[in-house]
Amino acid sequence: MQQNILIIDDEKKLNGLLTRIIELEGYKVFQAYTGKEGLKILAQEEIQVVISDVKLPDVNGVELVKQIKEKQPYVEVINLTAFGTIADGVLSIKNGAFDYITKGDDNDKILPMLARAMDKAHLQLQVHNLQNKIVKQFTFEGIVGHSKAINAAIDLAKKVSVTDTTVLLLGETGTGKEVFAHAIHYNSKRKTENFVAVNCSSFSKELLESELFGHKAGAFTGALKEKKGLFEEADGGTMFLDEIGEMDINLQAKILRVIEQGEFIKVGDTKTTKVNVRIIAATNRKLEGEIAKGNFREDLFYRLSVFQILLPSLNERRDDIGLLAKHYLKEYTRKVGQKINDMSPEFLSGLEKHNWKGNIRELKNIIERAVIICDGPTLTVDLLPLDFYDHAENAPSSFALSSIEKHHINKILHYTKGNKTETARLLGIGLTTLYRKIDEYELEK
Repeated sequence: MQQNILIIDDEKKLNGLLTRIIELEGYKVFQAYTGKEGLKILAQEEIQVVISDVKLPDVNGVELVKQIKEKQPYVEVINLTAFGTIADGVLSIKNGAFDYITKGDDNDKILPMLARAMDKAHLQLQVHNLQNKIVKQFTFEGIVGHSKAINAAIDLAKKVSVTDTTVLLLGETGTGKEVFAHAIHYNSKRKTENFVAVNCSSFSKELLESELFGHKAGAFTGALKEKKGLFEEADGGTMFLDEIGEMDINLQAKILRVIEQGEFIKVGDTKTTKVNVRIIAATNRKLEGEIAKGNFREDLFYRLSVFQILLPSLNERRDDIGLLAKHYLKEYTRKVGQKINDMSPEFLSGLEKHNWKGNIRELKNIIERAVIICDGPTLTVDLLPLDFYDHAENAPSSFALSSIEKHHINKILHYTKGNKTETARLLGIGLTTLYRKIDEYELEK
C-alpha cells in the first residue's frame, strides 16, 4: 500500500528538514514550494497526505485545502502555520483539512498525526474502491443477454432509473427482479445511499411490520428496546419490497402512506417518522386478480404501478440460454476451483430445449451442480438431471436410475467433504432422505 506524502512550503530549509524526518519513518516524500507546484504533483503522483504551509507565495494554504479536496477528496491535508489563528483553524477544518497545527509548538504531534491521516486516507480509498466495485457489479451492462425481450426490459429500466418514480417489477420467480432493482438503484442519483431489500413473504404480518417500520420499547412482549426499521435504514436511498403480493392487506396501508406522504408510525409509537425513500416493488402474482379477491389494495396497486417493467421468463429468451450458461460456468468454476473450459453441444442442446419453470435460478443450480460433479474439462450431457434426457441429444439410455443416483450423491458428498447438511441442500432433498440413500447405497463404506 502506497504511503506518499507531499510537503508544500516555500521555506526550503524547513521543507527539507521535514522531508528528512518523515522519510526516516518510511514514507516517500515529494516537495513543492508553491501551491501551483503542489497541485501539479498531485495530478501526476498518487499522494495520500499533503502537509501544506498556510502562507504560500501564490495562494493561501487554507484556501488550497478546498482546491485539493475538490479535485482529490480522498487525499488528507494537514495545514502548518507559524502564526495560528482560531479563524484560520476553523476555516481550514471547514474546507476539509485533517488538522491545523502550529509550527514549533506542535512538532511532536506531526508524526503521530501523519500516521492517523495516512490511515484515514487509505480507509477512504478502500471504501471508494469498494463502492465503485459494487456500482460496476450492478450496472445494466452486467445483466447477461442480448435477446429482444431482455433488451426491452433493460431499456425501460434505464429510462426510469434516472427518475425518482416508484417502480413495479413483474415476472415469474427466478427471472432476476432483484438484479434489476439493484441496477435501477445503482444507476440513480441515490446510488451512494443504502439499498435495502426485504422479502415480504419471509415474515409474518406482525414481524414484517416491526422489521419495516421499527418499534418502540415495550410495544409488545420481548420489545426490550427501541428498534430502527428498514425504512429508516433506507432513508435517502432505495427500499426494495420483493414479493409484495404476499403482504398482509392491513400492512399495505402503511406502505401507501410512505409513498404518498413520506412518513409512517413505528409500532407502539404515536409520532410520525419522516423518510425520503424510493420504493421498488416486485411480485410474481397477478395483482389485479388479488385485488378482485380482496387480498391487495387497489389504491396501493395504482401507486406502485406508476412504472411497470415485465421481466421475460427464460423460456421467452431462449437465445440467451447459451450466454447465461457460459457466464455461470465461468462463475462456478472460479468458485469451486475446477478447470472446466467448455460445454458439449449435447449439453447445451439439453439446456436450450428444457422447459425452465424455475427460470434463471434453475439454470444457475443446474450449472453449479454440473461443475461440482464434472471430472473433465467439458460439461457433458450425462451431467444433466434425468428430466433433461428427453430433450438432450445422445443422452445415456442404458444407465440404471439407481446407478446414476448413487454416482451423483457420492460426487456431492466428496465435494462437500462429507458435510451431509450441505450435501442435502445441494441435492435439494431432506437430511433424513440423504441418510437413507447413504445406507441404501452403502456409500459410507
